[in-house]
Amino acid sequence: MVLLIILFGLSGCATNGGASGSGGWVQVQRGDTLHRLSRRYGIPLLRLQRFNPGVDANDLKIGQRLMMPSRAERAPGSGPYRYQVRPGDTYGRIATHFRTSAQSIAGANPGVHPRSLSIGQTIKVPAGRSGSSASPVARTRPRVDTTSLPASARNWPWPLRQASVVRAFGTDAHGTLQPMMLRAGADHTARAVANGSVKFANSMRQLGNVVIVHHANNMQTIFAYCGQVHVREDQSVSPGTPICETARRGDIGHYNLLFDVRKAGQPVDPRRVLQ
Repeated sequence: MVLLIILFGLSGCATNGGASGSGGWVQVQRGDTLHRLSRRYGIPLLRLQRFNPGVDANDLKIGQRLMMPSRAERAPGSGPYRYQVRPGDTYGRIATHFRTSAQSIAGANPGVHPRSLSIGQTIKVPAGRSGSSASPVARTRPRVDTTSLPASARNWPWPLRQASVVRAFGTDAHGTLQPMMLRAGADHTARAVANGSVKFANSMRQLGNVVIVHHANNMQTIFAYCGQVHVREDQSVSPGTPICETARRGDIGHYNLLFDVRKAGQPVDPRRVLQ
């Protein structure tokens, strides 16, 4: 604790002695969403989320500052961030944004003095309690939504025909919340379960191809461990629209689909909406 206080007190501010080209910040304006900002600045949505781990995508506030990563920066699925120092940065400020500690940053950069940071200088930032888990289906312990669901989120068809549940939605032995896992039968095609719009269709580390669909009344469905993807971002879908093909996972030898349901970003047990 004493070391932590010292690091916060002596970190100093970054000076202009480093290289140019470091990333910057933007302020949220009326009507902004992470998806729109991602398109506007040409930054993949997942990358934007990972560089703003404390931001609730469903609760952006006007005037809120969001970090825009530069091309030189990295936010891997595991391990430390590769971060470029910005004007006014201290270990304390960086730690606050990434939800880690100044002590952890100092430990990851033994050859860097916290009082002599330079703008554009690259440092390592260990992932904090959220870290890079901005993945929509990351293994975290979020609050499960048990409130009433909108009328539109009822009697949805299952995403896989003739599928079996190999892992139910719920917490594991360590108390970590796990999404539902389905095993495909003869039909390996995962299909949309309700009218909506595709907001993400790309790959994620350890999850294969992932598709996120937004539905009415702030509901979302997430399809992971996909192989071939049949939809594109901004495409409208309806119940039965092919989303992706399940991929055979080498470690288990079966065609599985990770299926997640969210309400305003909070996990929902899929059995509450599936018929």
